[in-house]
Amino acid sequence: MHAQLGDRLVIESPVTGVTRRDGEIVGLHHDDGTPPYDVRWSDTGETTLVFPGPDAHVHPADHGREPLPGAPAAPDRASAPATGAGPGAGAGARAVRPGDVGRRLTAARERQGLSVAEAAARARMSPQYLAYLEQHPSDPSPAALLRLADALGTTLDALRGGGQELPPGQGHALLRPLLTDLGEEESRELLSTHGVGRVGLSTPDGPAVLPVNYDVIDGDVVFRTAPDAAPASAVGAEIAFEVDHVDDALSRGWSVLVVGRAEEVADPQEARRLEERAHSAPWAGGRRPLWVRIRPARVTGRRITPAEGRNQ
Repeated sequence: MHAQLGDRLVIESPVTGVTRRDGEIVGLHHDDGTPPYDVRWSDTGETTLVFPGPDAHVHPADHGREPLPGAPAAPDRASAPATGAGPGAGAGARAVRPGDVGRRLTAARERQGLSVAEAAARARMSPQYLAYLEQHPSDPSPAALLRLADALGTTLDALRGGGQELPPGQGHALLRPLLTDLGEEESRELLSTHGVGRVGLSTPDGPAVLPVNYDVIDGDVVFRTAPDAAPASAVGAEIAFEVDHVDDALSRGWSVLVVGRAEEVADPQEARRLEERAHSAPWAGGRRPLWVRIRPARVTGRRITPAEGRNQ
């Protein structure tokens, strides 16, 4: 028997073809996909370690679906390489970054001073499954999150990221934060390649800070706007441009500040080139034909992290 994460483990009743129990395989313990598996049961939402018997069958996640026209054929499970998608992945596995739920789980567990095994025991789930939730993007069931919230002394809303409409930075501050200045090279690396930043400028109505979609092309910050929109007044002026990232789950973050002169990209050919290289359209929508380029005269940054060697 071989399986991949996301496949369904189906246990049939003595009546042929009738499902007695089924669940999603959420954890692997061997690189070749052989048992045992961590299975999240559909009837209870609980996750247990399962050694399938002769009445169990694996149904692939794409079972019963027709491939899209032109789609590549699915790889042979017996020869597919490990991808690092679950516990037990090999040393050559592709790294997977944790999702927001995973970071919140890790932060809540560490605040309680619990190991993965201790937290899993409190939540009545396998340690491998909890490790998987912390280390990979995932969408655990409400029942599993409720047990984890109770075990970790927090709430379901907090683990799900409730309050995402609120300003960032409302998490707990680090006990011993370390604020460091970033060099220009690291600041530029964090600034690139695109995202949402803020333009600080003077307007006829006073100072303003305006969010814009931006790209970094050839070392310059560029954004597009409408000729009659507020960001267009940046053209010809010395302005500030700021971008940052706040990780509430880990109580850390960084910010980068660019100071320079903003200028209009008047050459139609250059504007077309920027259009072709842009990563995304402005979120505000509408026609925004004016490209503005900020040539950085100064690029600085700061980062907040835990002080080294200190338990947060």
